Amino acid sequence: MFMKRLLSAIQPSGELTLGNYLGSIRQFVSMQGDYESFLAVADMHSITVPQDPKALQDRNRIIAAYYLASGLNEKNCTFFIQSEVRLHAELSWVFECIVNMGELSRMTQFKAKTEGKKDLSIPCGLFTYPVLMAADILLYDADVVPVGKDQKQHVELARNIAQLFNSRYSPTFKVPEPIIPSIGAKIMDLQNPQKKMSKSAQNTKGVIFLTDDEKQIRKKISSSLTDLDNYVDYDEEKKPGISNLLSIYSSINNISINDALSQMKGMSSYGEFKKLVADSVVELVVPLHEKMQNILDSGKVDEILDRGVKRARIVAEKKFNEVASLVGFGRR
Repeated sequence: MFMKRLLSAIQPSGELTLGNYLGSIRQFVSMQGDYESFLAVADMHSITVPQDPKALQDRNRIIAAYYLASGLNEKNCTFFIQSEVRLHAELSWVFECIVNMGELSRMTQFKAKTEGKKDLSIPCGLFTYPVLMAADILLYDADVVPVGKDQKQHVELARNIAQLFNSRYSPTFKVPEPIIPSIGAKIMDLQNPQKKMSKSAQNTKGVIFLTDDEKQIRKKISSSLTDLDNYVDYDEEKKPGISNLLSIYSSINNISINDALSQMKGMSSYGEFKKLVADSVVELVVPLHEKMQNILDSGKVDEILDRGVKRARIVAEKKFNEVASLVGFGRR
């Protein structure tokens, strides 16, 4: 029996990337035996930017299939689509009424995504997105939330909201802890290693998608931005491109950066180094995609999501009913 609970989610705002797998999905796999895991497809978060409705629904199922193809299972995990548990939105509204605008305006991701934009072109959902994320986490009494470094601030907001609600009303919510993986926490863009590898990148040459074939993967890695030094070392400031490739290689092979560097000794060129990285990526991504497609074609995904959402609703309703009573919703 599990002593603690884990909550995490992936947005279906685009095709999954190598960064999504190494920074998120594989972490869930390594922790599923230690936690009761609630793993969502965060489609409500995706519509902060316009989405094609049919494509969004298709990606919901594809992400669930990737969860399963990666080794996650129903014995340890509850899989569900966020929008199918409407209480996420209802709890988010309660939290929006107790958190202040000053705290939300300090969110670094909001600043980054709205830089240079006029207020009239910024959707309100982009501003309140972290509150919905807090509702996702707190609705299930999550003890831990595995996140990348760029999402840690959002978990800190969830902690603040939990403490504020508990203080104002009654001890109701667990205060969650973020878990940041030591390897593969943040995979950068191959063409712009100062920027995180993203599903929504304008230039897809720097992004390895989990749907890429061997030829595409090798081409993207061979043309990745490096430097003119022609020696392999880990230095995020001076050698960001090489450091990113080392992070990818070490994460895939589950070894430290120092161990990865030891394996690179004696290499005469970046071309040799990039080939070794590409070999590892191909060996991971190509079979994973094939397995995902087989699971998707089998029809199992919808059955598993149906069972998962029933479980998620039971847990969510119990928690929200506590909240509703405390804030005075409905009639006595």
